[in-house]
Amino acid sequence: MMHFKNTAILFLFGVMAFSCNQQTRSAQTPETESQEPTLFAKGEKITNENFTGTAYLHSMIEADSLNPNSVGNVTFEPGARSKWHLHPAGQILLATGGVGYYQEKDQPKVILRKGDVIKCLPNTPHWHGASADTAFIQVAITGRQKGPTQWLEAVTDEEYRSQ
Repeated sequence: MMHFKNTAILFLFGVMAFSCNQQTRSAQTPETESQEPTLFAKGEKITNENFTGTAYLHSMIEADSLNPNSVGNVTFEPGARSKWHLHPAGQILLATGGVGYYQEKDQPKVILRKGDVIKCLPNTPHWHGASADTAFIQVAITGRQKGPTQWLEAVTDEEYRSQ
């Protein structure tokens, strides 16, 4: 009987030690490690007036005389969005993470998820950003040969929440 008690006590002690070790590991693991890694760098916080909420830009390729397209990774925190705007040479959006929205003027809002692709036609007013409760990451490929982005009015809260 004494042997059984000793074995049971050793077993319980081992379980407690293992459990404590697992809790310590969990406490030491940063939240970012449990999230899906991002494809490109987050970049710098965007500080101009063309966005509502917090967004970040990592400029990967600047347009030049050999390639008239710029490429940037944009990260929108939940609820963040661009103003209405248009691109004289168009734009392509590649959704790489999270849940986002894209909407053209007078069209329904489109929900974007990782792997979705949007082709913004030249001179078409639109906006894009994160959903209300989830961050969104996109790669934006923007044609520059016909001029810079033209920024329009802010997307109202009513427009943002609409279906």
